[in-house]
Amino acid sequence: MLRTVLCSGSGGQGSLTVGNILANAAMLEGFFVSYLPCYGAAMRGGTAHCTTSISSDEIASPVVSFPDVLIALNKPSVTSFLPRMKPGSTLLYNEDLVFDAPVKEDIRIYPVAANQIAREAANERSANMVMLAAMIKVVPILSLEALERSVQDLMGSKKSLVTMTLNALRAGYAEIV
Repeated sequence: MLRTVLCSGSGGQGSLTVGNILANAAMLEGFFVSYLPCYGAAMRGGTAHCTTSISSDEIASPVVSFPDVLIALNKPSVTSFLPRMKPGSTLLYNEDLVFDAPVKEDIRIYPVAANQIAREAANERSANMVMLAAMIKVVPILSLEALERSVQDLMGSKKSLVTMTLNALRAGYAEIV
């Protein structure tokens, strides 16, 4: 089993954090993992994306040309990476920031009201966690519990941040049908 996830957004939206939490959760579950962040010169507001590969076997390369899953936090991410989606792959996009629904016939597409869900559950800045939880609901690579353990492992000393992040994860998971 090999699953590749590309998460993309503007700097400051937390796309790299999504990949980091996902990779750590997969390691905690005993999978082989690669995580490859990529960000532009401007941290906040510039482009940022990462690829996370999760496998039951060793991973030969962290480079992902055609991901199984794309988590798009904004419109430029959809525009940039939709053409790279292979048949049968999955796109989750933040419909609060992407107003024109993307169209590609041979993939599964899930709009997620990530900003709204995050605002109601925790804090709008945790929309990335809503998207991550939505992704594991529609593409069951890992359990929600694995993500929760990863958050506690990576953010454990910051109790209020852990609580906010867990609330956003749980809300994102619950909202996706």
